[in-house]
Amino acid sequence: MTREQRRLRLSVDDQIEHRYLEVPFEIPPGRDVDALEVTLSYDRDAAVIDLGCRDPKRWRGWSGGARSRFAIDARPGSGGTGPGSRGSGVPGDRAGSGGRATPGYERGELVPGPWAVVLGLHKLSAEPVDVTVTIATGSDAGPVEGEPPAPPPPSGAPAGSGPGRRGRTRLGRDLPAPDGLTWYAGDLHAHTTHSDGTLSIAQLAAAAVGRGLDFLAVTDHNTVSHHAHLPGVGAAYDLCLLPGQEVTTHAGHANAFGDIGWVDFRRPAAQWLSDVEGRGGLLSVNHPLQDDCGWQFPVRTGLLELWHISWFLDLTATGPWAYLRGFGGAPRNPVFLGGSDFHTPDQGFPPGTPTTWVAAEDRTPDAILDAVRQGRTAISRFPGPGEPVLVRVGDDLVAVDADGTVLVEGVPDGGTDRRRRVRGDRVTFPAPTEHGPYRLEAADRTLLAISA
Repeated sequence: MTREQRRLRLSVDDQIEHRYLEVPFEIPPGRDVDALEVTLSYDRDAAVIDLGCRDPKRWRGWSGGARSRFAIDARPGSGGTGPGSRGSGVPGDRAGSGGRATPGYERGELVPGPWAVVLGLHKLSAEPVDVTVTIATGSDAGPVEGEPPAPPPPSGAPAGSGPGRRGRTRLGRDLPAPDGLTWYAGDLHAHTTHSDGTLSIAQLAAAAVGRGLDFLAVTDHNTVSHHAHLPGVGAAYDLCLLPGQEVTTHAGHANAFGDIGWVDFRRPAAQWLSDVEGRGGLLSVNHPLQDDCGWQFPVRTGLLELWHISWFLDLTATGPWAYLRGFGGAPRNPVFLGGSDFHTPDQGFPPGTPTTWVAAEDRTPDAILDAVRQGRTAISRFPGPGEPVLVRVGDDLVAVDADGTVLVEGVPDGGTDRRRRVRGDRVTFPAPTEHGPYRLEAADRTLLAISA
């Protein structure tokens, strides 16, 4: 129907003026436009430019730097789970019906009015870079690419009685818990093809089940297009899939947990916190010390991704403890979370590295998130049996499968901390007098587990 090109020359001066640059285009009223394709072209050795889109009423999606093209096909009945569809290919996943869209983008009507391609100017040079944005609609728009094939769901008897089962974990670990609660194993940070991951939601679910996890938060960058798929995929794989969004900027990342809609990453971080809490969700500060995306905002939330996959590069590093010491001067520490930040099997760190344990009434999304809200969390390196775990039961700490390790209490004050040897496979340390963090270390000071 139409094809137009917008040619731009962008430099660091444009980044200074517009961190998020809108390239406007119009879908005219009275015309039955049922397909849209946007392509971004530039020298990727000279710049990093993120790609996204809004329509006159809502945010339609975000690719970050992972894609140079997206498409939305709004024709009724064009969804489904076959090749070229937006669905996952898993029985019961109906999120692809009624239209298709590139993963990361919301399907639905192409409403008339002012639209915009949104360019995130992440990295630009002093010399201008030539950028071309091509916008095609109707018959000129190309097809919607599909998801990778979904692996078959687990065969035979499931590990329990479905995602709401109580009292039993997939791993079968008997961790001591307060009355009426069970410690479930999971991962609170993972990505799929809906942002810059290489696995579909179904492939990611299969990987998590293979690790023995009970729950997994899918936290794709600056989009919630994956949320509609999670209930169907979770039921097919007998896995609790938590809806999330990694609110992603050049000055820090935060995970918004809960089925709370999209959080506008272009607004101030204080507004993220207000929006998330106002909608009944939870917001965590992510990987606060990581490379070029450490947390630079003055905002402090009640949740902190203290153990991120990057800590596995040196498990004797003390940077996270130093950060925690200055986290905000609150009367008590934030809730500690762990996250693998899984993107691809090529990383070499599968989901559950590290593992976040949550003491919950059951493993439904509401119960898992309520347990996190209440601070009933612990973190271990890996999920499997025999891996040292440190959990809190009332006022007691219980070290499980930790014989020979060292219990360290608190962040050092005046250069000292309290250290005790663990002797036995299940050892209780009664009534800690100081709020944590508490941790288990190997004799060489390698980090093994964390508890509040």
